[in-house]
Amino acid sequence: MSELKLWYDKPAVKWSEGLPVGNGRAAAMVYGGAQREIWNITELTYWSGKQEPIPSGSTGKEDLTRLRQYFFEDDYQEGEKAAQQLLQPSKGNFGTNLPVCDVVLEFANEGEKVVRELNLESAIATTTYEHKGTAIHRELFASHADGVIVCRLWSDLPEGISFSVRLNGKTDFFQSWNEPEGEVLNFKGQALERIHSDGECGVSCQGGIRVQAIGGGTIRGDSGTIEVVNAREAVLYFAIETDYGFIGEDWRYAASNRISLAQAKGYDKLRADHIADYYSLYSRVKLELGESEQRLLPTDERVRLLAEGHDEDPALYALFFQYGRYLTICGAREDSPLPLNLQGFLNDDQACRMDWTCDYHLDINIEMNYYPTETTHLSESHLPLMRYIKMLSENGKSAAKDFYGCEGWVAHTVSNAWGFSAPAWQTTWGLNVTGGLWIALHLRDHYEFTLDEKFLSETAYPILKEAAAFFLDYMVLHPKLDWLVTGPSISPENSFHAAVGSKLHNHLSMGTTLDQVLVSDLFEFCLETAEKLGLDEALQQQLRQAIGKLPPLQIGRNGQLQEWLEDYEEAQPEHRHLSHLHSLCPAYRITPQLTPELSEAARVTLDNRQSSNNHEDVEFTVAAFAGCFSRLHDGERAYEQISHLVGQLCFDNLLSFSKPGIGGAEAAIYVADGNYGGTAAIADMLLQSHAGELHLLPALPVKWSSGQYSGLRARGALEVDLIWSEGRMAGAVVHAFASGSTVLRQAGRIAPFEYEAGCSYSIDSELRISQQVFVEN
Repeated sequence: MSELKLWYDKPAVKWSEGLPVGNGRAAAMVYGGAQREIWNITELTYWSGKQEPIPSGSTGKEDLTRLRQYFFEDDYQEGEKAAQQLLQPSKGNFGTNLPVCDVVLEFANEGEKVVRELNLESAIATTTYEHKGTAIHRELFASHADGVIVCRLWSDLPEGISFSVRLNGKTDFFQSWNEPEGEVLNFKGQALERIHSDGECGVSCQGGIRVQAIGGGTIRGDSGTIEVVNAREAVLYFAIETDYGFIGEDWRYAASNRISLAQAKGYDKLRADHIADYYSLYSRVKLELGESEQRLLPTDERVRLLAEGHDEDPALYALFFQYGRYLTICGAREDSPLPLNLQGFLNDDQACRMDWTCDYHLDINIEMNYYPTETTHLSESHLPLMRYIKMLSENGKSAAKDFYGCEGWVAHTVSNAWGFSAPAWQTTWGLNVTGGLWIALHLRDHYEFTLDEKFLSETAYPILKEAAAFFLDYMVLHPKLDWLVTGPSISPENSFHAAVGSKLHNHLSMGTTLDQVLVSDLFEFCLETAEKLGLDEALQQQLRQAIGKLPPLQIGRNGQLQEWLEDYEEAQPEHRHLSHLHSLCPAYRITPQLTPELSEAARVTLDNRQSSNNHEDVEFTVAAFAGCFSRLHDGERAYEQISHLVGQLCFDNLLSFSKPGIGGAEAAIYVADGNYGGTAAIADMLLQSHAGELHLLPALPVKWSSGQYSGLRARGALEVDLIWSEGRMAGAVVHAFASGSTVLRQAGRIAPFEYEAGCSYSIDSELRISQQVFVEN
């Protein structure tokens, strides 16, 4: 078996054992066995709810000033009561992403020796089994090139394929019907539910599935079912379209047209075009972390062994890394209409049926979904998020004015398919005033990795400039400390004891650490960009003055990095969120070489979180731990976290989950951020490019003593290939796609590095540099 496959020697009996395929918009989670197979169909835009105005209880700055006075006077209880009256709107028709339907295939014959595979190099899921000594095959893929999901079924003997197919809707309204010729099953539906909306509004969908029999056999369709009898081979074509973003009725015919075009093209050409389109992205990065005998075992067995402490399987970590890239390509393509949500591009029908929602959580989850995008050479996958941020910034102007009486734009903890930007419906977690800014700083990241000057001047700077306008208008000088602070706001989604010995949980305060770090990054980036572009001199002066008044990062009385402006007692020392460590990872205000005292304080914070009783063992937290330890150049601790994530917080199909009990969940729920955050952490352990350095193998663990990678990306439009052996770098090649300078760092050595666009540089184990010219594609 290829190392770059997930494979299993048994059927999948439930969703969490399935294998995912996706084309950047529509997706299928495929599970089943010999007699039955289910494709759980999802679509990024299939949302309940609608865009609607969110009324504010605040008159603006006058109310904000009065509200802040409670916090300046340390009257947190009254301050939180007032905030609930002014800044806690009703939920309304916020909505949630919903699954569309199940495609259910029933097979006439029993089977044995079931083998299921997901090939990461071709993005094709296969099922093979035997019936009376004859092999039966199914393979399925989601084509981005042609906008369809396609499945081929065949037997080694004539007349070996007999099955039926039907559709089961997953929402309150769903209908399917047969076309007269019997080969087509059409459907329409609407994303309706009554937990996150009123049950009467939501995106509509329409589509169909067409069955083609090859090599004999008969097809008949009736009562919402298509049946194929005694064919040698069959091909199924599935497509879906929604009315999201459309005006008029043309969208209703789009799926049917794509199915017709796909059938006319033919399966072989569809398959070849799909692989070429997918592989052009996937093949950019290769990673080897070492060989192991366990690589030949089924994937679920490898995960079980890791969970039991048998971690002599470096190839499993490489598989997990490439799986994260696979999931990015499946869910986020350059033309995707929306970005990845809480469950990426899938939907297990659990998060959307409870208070969680399958939405855009802007206080770590969606940010983490995109942590690996640039480093793992999938920059195009960032673009749907860039467009979403633009929509968020446009809608956020109303939130800034209506709730705070301020210029610019703001968004908070959660958002939806229509760019919801108001505070959420509970201040204890919903009043995260920098949620929109946190996600918007991905604009900066995209620029730093690509150095796309047009993107900087036309997209990144205009959006972030308006975010800066909000915070310049919104922030206030603290009357006791004389620092410019945000607030009232939260440190997501944590609480504190405002008074020593108090048992009361307080959530709101002024100037949380996360807010201050994000605002500092925003102001400095806007100032540097405005100076570079020669724009907005008055704004430049405002920013310089504001930067000088921002609070510094602080170390608390117990040696920890403070989470709040004041050194409050933690009410939940076991809490899952590490937002105040944002300055360590993914940002880079804290580094061991430039800020050693703050680095040690960050380590104390990490140790305290892990050593506390009832530590919340959550997938995104573990991924964040791994990233933070990587930034502290502690490869062994980072490796421990990745091992825990893969072995203890992933289903057998390597999708990460949140344990029962978190946020009221009654069962393990798939959450995408663990996969993406874990992938980002692995890349970070191998290559870092911040704080003016290009750091090679910054956090290499002993278990990955030998290996190689190619195609990882770094800030400054650089690409790195590297080989190491017995824990030492043997050599590296850096490809430059722009001109610039940085500092190379490796194993305690440093060397200045100037590079020119279109050149490659070979670097030996002593950091000696030689140059050669390459031709850029």
